[in-house]
Amino acid sequence: MKPGPTWSYDDAPLKPRFRSQGGKQGSDGARGRSVAAYALLVVPFVFLLIFYFYPLVGIARASLLGLDHLDLAPLMARLISPGILRVIRFTFWQALLSTVLTLVLALPGAYVFARYRFPGKQMIQALVTVPFVLPAVVVAAAFNTVLGPTSGLSRWLGVDLRYTLAAILIAHVFYNYAVVVRMVRGFWSTLDPYLEEAARTLGASPWRVFWEITLPLLLPVVVTAGALVFIFCFTSFGVVLILGGPRFATLEVEIYRQTINFANLPLAAALSLMQILFTLVMTSVYARLQRHISRPLELKPQWATERSPRTPLEIGFLAVNILVMVVLLALPLLTLVIRSFGAGLQYYATLFEDSRQGVFYVPPLAAVGNSLKIALMTTGLALALGLMTSLATYRRGSSWLIDALFMLPLGTSAVTLGLGYLLTMDRPPLALRGTVALIMFAHTLVALPFVVRSILPSLQSIQPNLREAAALLGASPVRVLAEVELPIAWRALAVGAVFAFTISMGEFGATSMIARPEMPTIPVAIYRFLSRPGSLNYGQALAMSTILMVVCVVGFVAIERLRPPGPQAF
Repeated sequence: MKPGPTWSYDDAPLKPRFRSQGGKQGSDGARGRSVAAYALLVVPFVFLLIFYFYPLVGIARASLLGLDHLDLAPLMARLISPGILRVIRFTFWQALLSTVLTLVLALPGAYVFARYRFPGKQMIQALVTVPFVLPAVVVAAAFNTVLGPTSGLSRWLGVDLRYTLAAILIAHVFYNYAVVVRMVRGFWSTLDPYLEEAARTLGASPWRVFWEITLPLLLPVVVTAGALVFIFCFTSFGVVLILGGPRFATLEVEIYRQTINFANLPLAAALSLMQILFTLVMTSVYARLQRHISRPLELKPQWATERSPRTPLEIGFLAVNILVMVVLLALPLLTLVIRSFGAGLQYYATLFEDSRQGVFYVPPLAAVGNSLKIALMTTGLALALGLMTSLATYRRGSSWLIDALFMLPLGTSAVTLGLGYLLTMDRPPLALRGTVALIMFAHTLVALPFVVRSILPSLQSIQPNLREAAALLGASPVRVLAEVELPIAWRALAVGAVFAFTISMGEFGATSMIARPEMPTIPVAIYRFLSRPGSLNYGQALAMSTILMVVCVVGFVAIERLRPPGPQAF
């Protein structure tokens, strides 16, 4: 018989020596992964430094250092003046009201999409998300039609709802309904329905099941979605500017008025810095909350969490929520489409005509080509930067500081960024003012947080033992990425790409300040048409708005087909 291995006390020193070497190797591996994670952040951070922080510093420098003498006392007095304090109070108050109203209306919709299977579900989900990327000028025109004095709603209520707080709140719900639905639906659909069924079997009423089982599980994602909606409403610009009229102003609108109407750059810069400070705090809170819903989960298959409505109560609940979506979200968009065909195909036909004698230097339809070209370039750049940022954050363990840093552009005034580009991008080596590249960089800055928030939850939901097993088998970090992480997260990458494309197609704020007259995009063309009198110009604006909506619908149908299971940021 072949003797087996033997053990003697002489071998004992080998054991601690092996452990020491293994610990050193493990430490070196962890250090190497940390260095690799920081290396991935270099390019995204440089991009953020040049195209986000540098323009803001340029505004502050041109405003504050351009004074004849550095006396900040008058500026501080203006910041605490009753008018500015009233703007600050209204900014917080309308954001809080909008957030609460959005959650109240959207949570039942999230339940419908998470638990029920019904015909046309994917198409309705895409339509629900479309308003989120529509330009403010399009939404304002739609709501002016729906809420104006000649509308049926205003005649029924006996009051003109334009330029009221109600108009602002309704428009904010219109914009942010999709944020709550997408985030909460994604998390809700992963919860095991057997927990609720077990509670009902034990005699608990549906309300008790919701309050004692479902709501505590949903609370982290509900609070996270509410925080994100608050950020969007806090920094609202187009909705308040157009639908609020002269009566209402948020910090964003006041920055615009002080810059454009009064040329008061010192006050505008001070308000911008104040807004950025508030945004940093809120995005830090959002990033910390996001960590509670971005953890490895044992996801349930779709067939286990979705079912067809069975009882009359369930069918009625489904019907009521679909009706709310149609009235709140589809009616304004349907109004635009119907009025775009008010003269048959005339409004669409005139888009092909050359308007060199007017505000356009090219045929209006050329704006569609410009938007498509810029959106494709934006998608490629945003996807590359977003993937690097997400991988670095994932491998470092969800650093809230990195999350907050790359969320900052979401809460920054597009007007402020556009002004910063005009002030800083006119000298070598950054002489980019008026170029297509600068528009692409501005769109990428806006789209990057959405790409990161699409990819990161998918990466964080990957079971850690898969990556560790591949590493133990000798796979390099690049091979782990190519053969383990990307095959699992490819759907999230596709969703991020579609998000970047559609957001670029609808971006208006920064583009309106930096695009040359001969290089209009679709939103800029719509605004130019709306700014000119005449029914033909208004009809062309509606026709281009319909084209933009079609692009958005196609994009979000693709998102719904590609969306990975599990909690989603949007």
